Amino acid sequence: MARGEQQLGYTGADDQESLRAIATAVEQGVTLFDTADAYGAGHSERLLGQALAAHPEVRIATKFGNTIDEDTRQLTGNDTSPAYVRRAAQASLRRLRRDRIDLYQLHTPDVSADRAAELVAVLEDLVQDGLISWYGVSTDDPDQARPFLDGPHFAAIQLQLNVLDGATPALELAEQHDLGVLCRSPLAMGLLGGRYTAGTRVPDGDVRSQQPDWLRWFDNGVPTEEFLSRLAAVRDVLTAGGRSLAQGALAWIWARSDRAVPLPGFRTVAHVRDSAGAQQYGPLMPEEFDAVERALGREPVRA
Repeated sequence: MARGEQQLGYTGADDQESLRAIATAVEQGVTLFDTADAYGAGHSERLLGQALAAHPEVRIATKFGNTIDEDTRQLTGNDTSPAYVRRAAQASLRRLRRDRIDLYQLHTPDVSADRAAELVAVLEDLVQDGLISWYGVSTDDPDQARPFLDGPHFAAIQLQLNVLDGATPALELAEQHDLGVLCRSPLAMGLLGGRYTAGTRVPDGDVRSQQPDWLRWFDNGVPTEEFLSRLAAVRDVLTAGGRSLAQGALAWIWARSDRAVPLPGFRTVAHVRDSAGAQQYGPLMPEEFDAVERALGREPVRA
């Protein structure tokens, strides 16, 4: 998928492997999948709809705010007008093969107070119409989430949270207002999967080779020295007790906040098995969590 000429996805994705991976995730006890209409310009939603057609018990969270061209698989802009939000929700439902979206999240949260009020109104209408159950905002900026706090069905913030970066200020807001927390980039775009070293370069065409503004862990396709150093400082603790590096990274998130739900990305069955396998270990022990925080020069804080 691209925005104009800029690639926004990973290389090497295969639909049949993705379908097998989703099925494996369900078998492994995964009960929530997060996506967006912007991911693959609708393609990710269609794959989930196909894979989960026989699993209505599995929850789906998706996002809105971007406009897409499904034929060219490109993002074409953004639109948060109430009329567009209703159309976008109906389009996502068709792609997902669902009657209701479990969690509908604003993907483009930089909106005015007036627009936020309009969004709360239309989202509450969608709840009343039975098209969505709850709604949320994807942001690391608590000021972008605050206008939605009075919404009766405002339930969650999706924020960046991983062991290498620590928590964003939006986590504190979620804790103060008893909101759910969905954690994007829990594996730092693959760096915490353990496959990358100083000599590794991702393929051309991969989003990590294009250096969008939000991508911190890679520099033009190569893991940054700063984050490789952070990783080296905590690798032994994260992999203690038989955990893989990815499993240790997810265990850190569970130890940091008991309301946090990490959203590790995957393209293959092997990715799914590795991430889902973290469930057998659970959160880091308090002493392990504290050791990680001290190694990274942070004051240990647990929710």
